[in-house]
Amino acid sequence: MTRARIRKIVIVGGGTAGWMTAAALAQALDAQQCSVTLVESDDIGTIGVGEATIPTIHWFNRLIGLDEREFMRKTQATFKLGIEFEGWTGDGQSYFHPFGRYGAGQDGVSFQHRWFKAQLDGYRDNFEDYSVSTVAARAGKFSFPEADPRSILSTLGYAYHFDASLYAQYLRSRSELKGVTRHEGKVLKVDQHPETGFVTALHTHRGELIEGDLFIDCSGLRGLLIEEVLGTGFDDWSRWLPCDRALAVPSSRTGPPVPHTRSVAREAGWQWRIPLQHRTGNGYVYCSQFTSDDMAASVLLRNLDGEALADPRPIRFRTGRRRKAWNKNVVAIGLSAGFLEPLESTSIHLIQSGIAKLLSLFPGLDCDACTAEQYNRLLAQEFEGIRDFLVLHYHSTSGRSGPLWEYCRTMALPESLVYREEHFLRSGRIVLSPEELFRDASWFAVLVGQGHMPQDYNPLIDSISPEQNLAHLRQVKEQVRQTVARMADHAASIPQ
Repeated sequence: MTRARIRKIVIVGGGTAGWMTAAALAQALDAQQCSVTLVESDDIGTIGVGEATIPTIHWFNRLIGLDEREFMRKTQATFKLGIEFEGWTGDGQSYFHPFGRYGAGQDGVSFQHRWFKAQLDGYRDNFEDYSVSTVAARAGKFSFPEADPRSILSTLGYAYHFDASLYAQYLRSRSELKGVTRHEGKVLKVDQHPETGFVTALHTHRGELIEGDLFIDCSGLRGLLIEEVLGTGFDDWSRWLPCDRALAVPSSRTGPPVPHTRSVAREAGWQWRIPLQHRTGNGYVYCSQFTSDDMAASVLLRNLDGEALADPRPIRFRTGRRRKAWNKNVVAIGLSAGFLEPLESTSIHLIQSGIAKLLSLFPGLDCDACTAEQYNRLLAQEFEGIRDFLVLHYHSTSGRSGPLWEYCRTMALPESLVYREEHFLRSGRIVLSPEELFRDASWFAVLVGQGHMPQDYNPLIDSISPEQNLAHLRQVKEQVRQTVARMADHAASIPQ
């Protein structure tokens, strides 16, 4: 039986999403059996603020065969151990969301329940002292994780800050070496099959006709194919995540780059600071209902650590996702599939997650509807899980005044988040599905960091006496302290 296979893939749009997709497909496919073409226009800008990542980036870089040292040099990257949230529980207050886990390297008892038990037994200390990633980040130190589960360094996780435009250029050069063909041009017209509605070809302003079997929409928020052509529809989540604009500006470095992202709460949103080797990335995500663009620009520029290297670049967005990321023979990847603000650095992850699902569910020529439905269900679940995690930050703020924060504290929450918060407060438990991106340590960091303290813990911990439990915690805290003291400075760890 001869099966009809896809022979021509066309990617619409470049930038980070387009070239990540091209690089992955070029690595996975035989260029003799299936061609990959990318269409982009130099006249159409990209958002390009996805400069902070989470540890899942390692999967993608390994997939396409990147050497870590070369990748970091090419993209001016620094290491990232997590995110520091400043002012989310009041001015002068901060907490840290680390990559990796809390506690010892190998312990059959959940750290969070050990810590909750100690707190309820009257012991008062900072949960952050039990995270190698947190303590190292605050000290400006870095080390690679160890594979040995007995080592406390096995609990450390890391990702990167990098220049997104340099990353796209780097991936483009690698993709073209592997046979990806780039066409410069704006798409003026799209042809569809008269019966199936499948996209069959693109017409560019240069007069080119580019035919394909499978089309990947990486056109950004516009959603050229998935929305403008196919009218897929959009689920708007701005009632939960009301920020709808951002300003981005680079600034000069003022000192050695720190190994973490900063997220600073402001009156109408929050400001990011992302340290790279050659500059610092900055931005202000805000709600236009509660401040003007001019005021937002003033707040951003006034709070830069170094000299602004450009004028603030405005970005307008609407938080939510397409009702179908895969519709007919079009798969939307990146911002064309949906937008979740960069509070937890998930934009590049969602690109690679879309790519991973596409590779796993790669279709035949008919783009079977059942396969597309499975893709859509999996991606929707992921989007919704990340959405709830982001909403938690806004909803749980304290010590902040202003209409945005008052709205967020009193807004009706997604039912899934209501249940998770209540279950945590009653029992100290964080119950997650296997597919969720953010795991126990992440939810623990934000819940406790923003003032949620449970009334109980897992009763099985009572098999350990308070004295034994406290001795264990003190031992782990000292182990973390000594381990970080031996680490190298972050700046010295960056490949040159």
